[in-house]
Amino acid sequence: MLLEPLDLVVFVGYCLLIIGMGLFVSREKKGHVKNSSDYFLASKALPWWAVGASLIASNISAEQFIGMSGSGFALGLAISTYEWMAAATLLVVAIFFLPIYIKKGIYTMPGFLLDRYDTRVRTTMAIFWLLLYVFVNLTSVLYLGALSLNTILNVPMVYGIIGLALFAMIYSIYGGLKAVAWTDVVQVVFLIAGGLATTYIALQMVGGGDAWEGLGLLRREVPGHFSMILSKGEMMIPDGKGGTYDAYQDLPGISVLVGGMWITNLSYWGFNQYITQRALAAKSLDEAQKGMIFAGFLKLLMPLIVVIPGIAAWVIVKNGIDVDFIESMKDPISGLTKSDRAYPTLLQLLPVGLKGLAFAALTAAIVSSLASMANSTSTIFTMDIYKKYFGQNATESKQVKVGRITAAVSFIIAALVAPALGQLDQAFQFIQEYTGFISPGVFAIFFFGVFWKKTTSNAALVGAGLSIPLSIILKVVFPALPFIDRMGVVFLVLATLMIIISLIEGKGKDHPNSITIDKELFKTSTAFKIGAFIISGIIAALYIVFW
Repeated sequence: MLLEPLDLVVFVGYCLLIIGMGLFVSREKKGHVKNSSDYFLASKALPWWAVGASLIASNISAEQFIGMSGSGFALGLAISTYEWMAAATLLVVAIFFLPIYIKKGIYTMPGFLLDRYDTRVRTTMAIFWLLLYVFVNLTSVLYLGALSLNTILNVPMVYGIIGLALFAMIYSIYGGLKAVAWTDVVQVVFLIAGGLATTYIALQMVGGGDAWEGLGLLRREVPGHFSMILSKGEMMIPDGKGGTYDAYQDLPGISVLVGGMWITNLSYWGFNQYITQRALAAKSLDEAQKGMIFAGFLKLLMPLIVVIPGIAAWVIVKNGIDVDFIESMKDPISGLTKSDRAYPTLLQLLPVGLKGLAFAALTAAIVSSLASMANSTSTIFTMDIYKKYFGQNATESKQVKVGRITAAVSFIIAALVAPALGQLDQAFQFIQEYTGFISPGVFAIFFFGVFWKKTTSNAALVGAGLSIPLSIILKVVFPALPFIDRMGVVFLVLATLMIIISLIEGKGKDHPNSITIDKELFKTSTAFKIGAFIISGIIAALYIVFW
């Protein structure tokens, strides 16, 4: 047990606070029965700051704290591209996609596809998303969370997986999105405060007690770890099996700015149920857009919290600063240094009290994401599968009951699969790659569905159906092709096929369900414009400095 009594008090206090708050906000007024809008969209009453906080709490999880820190350990600041490009993507989604979603009053992303295309497209994508959320997202977050418990408290992996699943289930299954979103506001405070504390202590250790000197030392000791745009052969990183591979495979040069990175980011932030669900639950379009701006500013801060500690861990290991730290970085079974053990090991360096806060921050990130993913899984299954095929006449209370059962089942499945991820070195890259099998198809059908009136339902079905097979074929035939570039190639192939099919089938006519683009719909407030300008300027400055 590496947590002192004060740390345990802080951590247990956090757990009780989250559970208590989740149950408190979930209660209903006397005589009111929770309906589908209450459960799946938090009664459409979230203010901008709750939208932004919930977006980040849902997004920042073990895959960032542990997975991205592990990638920071292995390949450096370049992994921050996911965070900084995400801030830019939030602006694009807020301006061009969110107004359309809110105007249509949809509950789910498959629901939008039904409105724009037909039932076949909706059902196909609903099934894809359900499989992705359960077998990739929920599974990986449970695994990485359990890894942190194992490293810090020596809790067996199986018990860690079960414990985290039960923690997230206690408040999220009963309260739905309302419980998840409002507890996320508190979780973000823990997440940022605990994350910054870990960064500060790690830099202090590297700098001999001076955090600012530690930051400067990082740049002097490992300048290669501060290169944002990698070239072929520039950096060889661990593969988790005792060998190495080219980091260019993960982040292929300029493609991270103008290529496939946009596909994965837009698919995630613009067409991903457990992200867009927060914006759909806002009081108004303006509140939703302001929430996106708030989330964008928080994303700019994330590399300081999750990537810099990983680089610091690399310097500690490289320079042999702490023998116990180096030993803790090794996998107990294989004896190999594991990148994903960097952040949990760093937590052990924190002083009493702060260690409990940082551990609470990590747990907050884990359970908030688990709760969000499970809630969105239940939303899609209930609204797009159950209600369509099994419960056409289901009452509001029945829909809520089915949603709760679905969330519980998804947790059970993910908990059974999670231990299989133990052989990975960088789980963050696993998540990105396998999410990338479906991202090109998702991006294609939404992009053309919104901005090209001639896109037909059959064309969209082809785009949805071929995304995974084409990705697998390219992975097998061209194994050296970086997965980000592979996503770009798959998207171009799908886009070409969809255009050809639409032109032949539609004979040049607009699809009857096409969306009429009204310029007035894309107008934003002055506050949004100012925030967007500042975020864009910061991103440009960061890439100029670290190019």
